[in-house]
Amino acid sequence: MASQPSCIMISAEFQSFLERSLSEKLGEPVRIHSADPKGGGSINAAAVLRTSAGPFFVKWNDASRHKGMFEAEARGLSLLKAAGELKAPDPIATGDDGQYCFIILEFLEQGEPSFGFWEDFGMRLARQHRHTSERFGLDHDNFVGSLPQKNAWVDNWPDFFVRYRLEPQLRRAVDSGKADQSIVQRFENLYARLPEIFPEEPPALLHGDLWGGNFLCTLEGEPAIFDPAVYYGHREMDLAMTRLFGGFDYEFYEGYINEYPLAPGWEKRVDICNLYPLLVHVNLFPGSYIQSVKNILSRF
Repeated sequence: MASQPSCIMISAEFQSFLERSLSEKLGEPVRIHSADPKGGGSINAAAVLRTSAGPFFVKWNDASRHKGMFEAEARGLSLLKAAGELKAPDPIATGDDGQYCFIILEFLEQGEPSFGFWEDFGMRLARQHRHTSERFGLDHDNFVGSLPQKNAWVDNWPDFFVRYRLEPQLRRAVDSGKADQSIVQRFENLYARLPEIFPEEPPALLHGDLWGGNFLCTLEGEPAIFDPAVYYGHREMDLAMTRLFGGFDYEFYEGYINEYPLAPGWEKRVDICNLYPLLVHVNLFPGSYIQSVKNILSRF
């Protein structure tokens, strides 16, 4: 999810706890030499840990909020890594010291994209999307941004999209007063049309929150993805998210389509897919996101 950076220093007590966690996971004494604060978004604080065992990336937040977030993130990263198509950071450790909960990750140092990077990125995402499941959904709940993302196994995409993506966010927006009741009927009208809007495709292993802030080019020139909201869904959801805030070169889409062609009209379905992340943004951030939602509904 798009957000503003937050930089908070690590306390001595928390640093000691992180050292103990790393030592336990790595099976050797680990000392943190420095903790360089980094933008972690509006939800988490983050830092690069320079340690006796090498660099690591850590994110943390208030332990009384978002319980289970980092454990779910670790599970999502493990699913993406098991697919073996796109690089993702190894989840090293998660924990809770009573004040903060945290995740320690492999540190991926950023490089500059060179010729062929974007085409390669698109091709790798397409290959990831060929990793499939018998049904849509996931066997555990996770998070999108800081909001709970409920999952279950559902036999078809329109039902899963409505029950576990659009409806929970729409109810949250209405209950909080960020959306009025008039928008509910417009969504219900759309729900009836979803089976004819989306082509039938097998469930695809999705990143789930693939905007420009959740990937980087490594020093070796590889695309790497992180901060996932993983589930098995319609693959056009990931592609639509890349279009919501921009930042993806046209060669990315060429590489994708050459590897795994898309059904005709996919670009017209981008806005329907992006109703979900837009509703998430309505519920997380101020701004004109609700108007963007209404504009899309008015076109369908």
